[in-house]
Amino acid sequence: MRPALFLDRDGVINFDRGYLYRIEDFAFIPGILERILEAQRRGYLPVIVTNQSGIGRGYYRREDFEALTAWMLERMGEAGIEIERSQVFYCPHTPEEGCRCRKPEPGMLLEAAKRFDLDLSRSWMIGDKASDIQAAKAAGVGHTLQVVTDQPIEAKELHGL
Repeated sequence: MRPALFLDRDGVINFDRGYLYRIEDFAFIPGILERILEAQRRGYLPVIVTNQSGIGRGYYRREDFEALTAWMLERMGEAGIEIERSQVFYCPHTPEEGCRCRKPEPGMLLEAAKRFDLDLSRSWMIGDKASDIQAAKAAGVGHTLQVVTDQPIEAKELHGL
């Protein structure tokens, strides 16, 4: 079993533009690719867990999300990060739907743990909202970090990750 580095997308990996689905609006937060690459070198599997209620609200389509995700993963690969589409989990539901995958529910993290045989107790979750941290704790993730939206992550905050 290996640990994961769970990452929220909007506000942690990229600047949160509100219902982001267009490639031309996407910008990585400075330093995030280096942080993910370093965690991967230390044996952590990068896993993205993201609420995407813009799909459920009709603001954009699943196909739009998939196109942006493919582009993002290509850029991550160019930076040396080994990440595939199967390592990206998303919830397309609105909060009113009450699904089990939308954070703060732990569904996406538990599905990832099952799919990749992850050691949740040694894993990390980095998010910018309380719901990210609540989902991680509900799933049994051992380490969490709530960052300020759209701000680079300081290495010292990761306590050796």
